[in-house]
Amino acid sequence: METVILAVVIAVVVLGVLGGLVVGSRRKKPLPPPPTSVPDITAPPAEPHVGDEAETPRDEARRTIEEVDLPDGSAPVAVEEPPVPDVPVLDVPEPTAGRLVRLRSRLSRSQNALGKGLLTLLSREHLDEDTWEEIEDILLTADVGVAPTQELVDGLRARVKVLGTRTPQELRTLLREELLKLVGTDIDRTVKTEPEDRKPGIVMVVGVNGTGKTTTTGKLARVLVADGRTVVLGAADTFRAAAADQLQTWGERVGAHTVRGPEAGDPASVAFDAVKEGKEMGVDVVLIDTAGRLHTKTGLMDELGKVKRVVEKHAPLDEVLLVLDATTGQNGLVQARVFAEVVDITGIVLTKLDGTAKGGIVIAVQRELGVPVKLIGLGEGADDLAPFEPEAFVDALIGD
Repeated sequence: METVILAVVIAVVVLGVLGGLVVGSRRKKPLPPPPTSVPDITAPPAEPHVGDEAETPRDEARRTIEEVDLPDGSAPVAVEEPPVPDVPVLDVPEPTAGRLVRLRSRLSRSQNALGKGLLTLLSREHLDEDTWEEIEDILLTADVGVAPTQELVDGLRARVKVLGTRTPQELRTLLREELLKLVGTDIDRTVKTEPEDRKPGIVMVVGVNGTGKTTTTGKLARVLVADGRTVVLGAADTFRAAAADQLQTWGERVGAHTVRGPEAGDPASVAFDAVKEGKEMGVDVVLIDTAGRLHTKTGLMDELGKVKRVVEKHAPLDEVLLVLDATTGQNGLVQARVFAEVVDITGIVLTKLDGTAKGGIVIAVQRELGVPVKLIGLGEGADDLAPFEPEAFVDALIGD
C-alpha cells in the first residue's frame, strides 16, 4: 500500500516539472522585428474609428450671418424663362402702284433697239421708200408682228405727211400715240382676284419649263400681299420636288401658306386641296402653280385640262395666266396658241423683258391671243414683277 502511494506522488511531481518547462519555453520566444520598409503613401487612408480625433480645420475666410443670403424672400430668386420660339421676320413687298415706272430703266435694251431706232429714221429730212422699209425692219426685228407693223407704218406715213415739218418733240409725240394704239390703253389689265359672290379668288399659272413660271407665281404672291390680300399657294407642280420647295420658300417670306403633295403625285389633287384649304382659312386668293408643260406633249396638256376641271368643282377659275419668256420671241406665240386651246387663257405674264431687244412681243402676243398682257418681269429681284401699264411701257421704249 505504501508502495502505491509513493508511485502516485512521484508521478505528480514529474508532471509538474514537465508543465513548468513548457510554460517557460513559451515565454522566452522572441518578438518579431519592427518593420524597416517605407509605408506606401499612395495607399488609401485607413477608415477613421470611433474615438479618433478630427483633422485640424484649415484656415478659411468666414462670412458673418449678415453676409449670407437666407431663403426668406428678400434675395432675388432666378427663374428660368421658357424658350421663346423664333418668329420668322416677314418681308414687306414694295407697293405695286407705279412699280413699272421705277423699273423703266430695265427696258433700256428694248428702248435702244425699238424706240430710238424709229425716232432716228423718222427724223430724216426725206422719208423715202427705203426709209419706210427700214422702219418696218426695226418693228419686225422687235417681234411686233407683221400685221401690227403694217398698221403702225401706215399710221405713221399718214400723220407725217400731214405734219410736214417735224421737230424731235413732234416726232416723239406722234410715235408715242401710234404705239399706244397698238398696245391698247382701253383694255382691262387687272388681275382678277376678288369675285363678288365668293371667296377666295382662284388663279392658275401655266407655261412651259424655263419661262420662270414658279418664280413668277411666288412674285405674284408678293404683288397680292403688297396690295393687302391674303394668299394660299398650291404647289401642283409635283414632277419637280424643287419646284414645291421653291414655291414654299416664296410663300414663307410673305406669310403665305403652301399646300403641297407627294413627289410625282396627282397635280389635280393638290390643286383641289389648295382651294379647299383656302376656303377653310378664309384667304382672299389661291394661286396654283402647275407643272411646266411642253406644248408638243398631248398627254401633259390633257392633264393640265384635268387640273382646271377638278379645281372648278369648287368654283370657276378667275384667272388663267400664261407665263411666256419674252426672249423666245415668235416661238412664244406658238406655245401661247396651244395653251389657249386647252385652258382658256385670260392674261399674259411676260418674263425676262429686261433681257431682250424684242419689246414688240407685247403687241404681238396680245394680237395672237386676244388677251392682254397683265404683268411683266423686269429682273431677278423679288419685287421685279410689275403690273403692265401701257403708258409707262411705251415711254420707256421711246425714251424721254
